[in-house]
Amino acid sequence: MSKISFAVYGEPKAQGRARSALIKGRIVNYDPKPSRDFKRDIKAVAQGYVPNELLTGALVAEIKVFRPIPKSFSKKKRSLALSGELRPTSKPDLKNYIAGVEDALENMIFANDSQIVSYGNSGKWYGDPPRVEISIQTV
Repeated sequence: MSKISFAVYGEPKAQGRARSALIKGRIVNYDPKPSRDFKRDIKAVAQGYVPNELLTGALVAEIKVFRPIPKSFSKKKRSLALSGELRPTSKPDLKNYIAGVEDALENMIFANDSQIVSYGNSGKWYGDPPRVEISIQTV
């Protein structure tokens, strides 16, 4: 059983909706800049964890998103957020964070995100420092 785990520090960015542009008579789709930059950061960190061969078969992914604590939080609310008792329920959705991570790791750690059969203990929390903790494991 193979397992790859690492953290990407910085404010997590969810996968944004694809944008389109008309360039030289052709429609070109592209990622919004925040999504593109976050994927680049994930790839840069993951570069140190690339296996000799792409992971094959069924995979379990655990993607923990730690969003920054809002400055407007009181000390009590901040304490609840750091302990995990208060969790982010606002947008963006967890699935949009997961989509960005999967896109970044495809053809780098695993061949295709369709190999992921479970998301383990994935979720959104508040954290200091903000980060995304990623774990990919073969079943």
